[in-house]
Amino acid sequence: MQAPGEAPGGTGETAPPAQPAGPPGPAAPSEQTEPAEPAEPAEPLSAAIAESRVDVRALTRVLFERLAELPVGSPEHERVRAALIEVNLPLVRYAAARFRGRNEPMEDVVQVGTIGLINAIDRFDLSRGVQFPTYALPTILGEIKRYFRDNVRTMHVPRRLQELWVQVSSAMEELTVTHGRQPKVPEIAASLRIPEEDVRACLDAGRAYNATSLEAQQEHDGGLALLDRLGYEDSALTHVEHRDMVRHLLVQLPDRERQIVMLRFFGNLTQSQISTELGMSQMHVSRLLARIFARLRSGNHWEN
Repeated sequence: MQAPGEAPGGTGETAPPAQPAGPPGPAAPSEQTEPAEPAEPAEPLSAAIAESRVDVRALTRVLFERLAELPVGSPEHERVRAALIEVNLPLVRYAAARFRGRNEPMEDVVQVGTIGLINAIDRFDLSRGVQFPTYALPTILGEIKRYFRDNVRTMHVPRRLQELWVQVSSAMEELTVTHGRQPKVPEIAASLRIPEEDVRACLDAGRAYNATSLEAQQEHDGGLALLDRLGYEDSALTHVEHRDMVRHLLVQLPDRERQIVMLRFFGNLTQSQISTELGMSQMHVSRLLARIFARLRSGNHWEN
């Protein structure tokens, strides 16, 4: 049995008596702490927006409320305005995706749509109770359409076909997803309930953005330029009918009068030279020519 005061373990050594509790002595010197470093500046708002998953509509509303409280032109106003632009850039990309088949770099279309977004931000009035995407999307689309109408097309296309092209392109995307293939013209016409001729004209107008040089070589035509395959205007083509009519009238002339006409207008001889060639006076040649002209103009048959 363990004796009182014996150390645990049964070694026979007595434990030192417990010291009475006294006032606490001086605390042991702790390690010297370094002064706290100044807090880093808050993370930029753009980076915080990019990393956080927030409701874009709610965040847009909060930013607009903050923007309305700030004086225009102040640094804080510009910072909040830039944050609004960055938050709503996906809306610009969504609008630009509708024009992916226009053979125009998507980066350029997004930049143009961003201009429309900035205009929408500057004009938006939060007090009207309208959601910002509902207000901004028509402005963005209008800016992109204006860009294609004024700066991209090298050939003028009627506005009706330009507007119809938007509907046709949307119908083509929906029918491609539905059928799993490129839709045909009758299918597009039936979907939009418009004539097939309008669909064909719209498809041609939708591709009319860049003009090809006539001197550019065509790969599918053996390297020949388009200009080499085009016909040229024959200057004598307009005289074919006249020549046929004159030939019809000349066969009705007597041999001598026909010979005078041939010498005068096909042989380019003067009246003096004709008179020497035929052995008659120049005055007689002049009278015969006047008579021949009168007959030819009237188209009457010669009388023997």
